[in-house]
Amino acid sequence: MKALLVYPSIPDTFWSFKHILKFIRKRAAHVPLGLLTIASMMPKDWDLKLIDMNVEPLTDTDLKWADTVFIGAMVVQKESVREVISRSKKFDKNVVAGGPLFSSTPEEFPEIDTQILNEAEITLPLYLEDLSRGSVQTIYRSDEKPDIAKTPLPKWDLINMSYYACMSIQYSRGCPFDCEFCDIVHLNGRKPRVKSNDQMLHEFETLYQMGWRGRCFIVDDNFIGNKTKVKSLLRELRKWQEERKYPFSLFTEASVNLAEDQELMSLMTAAGFDSVFLGLETPDEECLAECGKRQNQSKDLVEAVKIIQRNGMEVMGGFIIGFDNDPPNIFEQQIKFIQSSGVVKAMIGLLNAIPGTRLYQRLQEEGRLLADCTGDNCDGSLNFIPKKMDADTIRAGYQAVLDHIYSPKEYYKRVLEFLKEYKPTRPKRIDKLEVRAFFSSILYLGILDKGKFYYWKLLMNALVFHRKSFGEAVSSALFGYHFRKLLSK
Repeated sequence: MKALLVYPSIPDTFWSFKHILKFIRKRAAHVPLGLLTIASMMPKDWDLKLIDMNVEPLTDTDLKWADTVFIGAMVVQKESVREVISRSKKFDKNVVAGGPLFSSTPEEFPEIDTQILNEAEITLPLYLEDLSRGSVQTIYRSDEKPDIAKTPLPKWDLINMSYYACMSIQYSRGCPFDCEFCDIVHLNGRKPRVKSNDQMLHEFETLYQMGWRGRCFIVDDNFIGNKTKVKSLLRELRKWQEERKYPFSLFTEASVNLAEDQELMSLMTAAGFDSVFLGLETPDEECLAECGKRQNQSKDLVEAVKIIQRNGMEVMGGFIIGFDNDPPNIFEQQIKFIQSSGVVKAMIGLLNAIPGTRLYQRLQEEGRLLADCTGDNCDGSLNFIPKKMDADTIRAGYQAVLDHIYSPKEYYKRVLEFLKEYKPTRPKRIDKLEVRAFFSSILYLGILDKGKFYYWKLLMNALVFHRKSFGEAVSSALFGYHFRKLLSK
């Protein structure tokens, strides 16, 4: 069997970081971890080829070579998925698909020959068994949650690591919280399942032996979902990093209750974590109650962010506009929230109802759904009828927030707010790519950009008052370039 694994294109979004990849001479920010892991579960006698359309084109030669085309995708890749299916069918290829997009909306893709839904550790073997008998079904699904401690290592040799800005490793699946708008519980359940410490260290060691140095993304739904076990891992990971002089800088996703656990924050930074993404969502208590974000309720969220920053981790934040209970001044509230917290990478989007979520079900029952979501909550789309404010008011207010927080003056002011709080725990590793990125930033941001005055003000301030965080200052300036380019489209 010749199996072609295809990872469709991700559109230009806040999350793609496309506009700063040129500074570090990379083609994509993240690797297709799902497909790399699936590849390790396939029969050893199959010929495998992986095409990540974010780093190289899918050619007709690739498609002609394959017996079967396997597609793995998220909702945001939907348009590219349709293109891959169409091209595959022109060559009369068998198409097999899996991943969050298909698990949430299998009925949208009747032209696919077989859909392997839910978690592949359970459903892929069912498909492979039927394939060997010549009696393949159209859909394989299961509610069973696998023990991911038995999940094999990703098949890293299928990609060119030099194309990517960071590598990815998964420690756990599932989240103990059930936010109304989130599909994680639907896909992976509320009880976090984790890999063993030995298994994780083996994955890190594999990347290390393959020559990788630099950023690693721990792609968990909520890295701290099981605090007891994650603390055990972090103690072991710290030893591993120290013995190798910290070859990896780590970042992940977590819940805001991280700020309440001093031991956990200390263990994370000691293990090499320097940033974390938090779902902050909104400063409005009624909206937090509405969406079931109980872990954020009755907290000083700005102070929680600053606590994490003081403990050596930058906070990237997700923010949402469009809740039923959003007050008329929510746009001003969000601006104040973002600016005062010093969350430089503020991913603020409009609420969208994703299939499989409690929000989707509620809006469907209320007759308020309009269309499928695009998967990119930062593209200005709404797929439901708002309850209080009309859609045009929400979109206009949302755009005004973006224009404000990513204007050069306000953006660089936010970077300085972050630097005032941030306390790095160790010197930042500087490699050739980062040196090259710094000199490129001088050209693009210090000479050609309309916000060059604020760029130089930031660098001078960082040199004088925040010398240990100078690397973070330059990095933040580059991310600001990406966000402004994206908004100018």
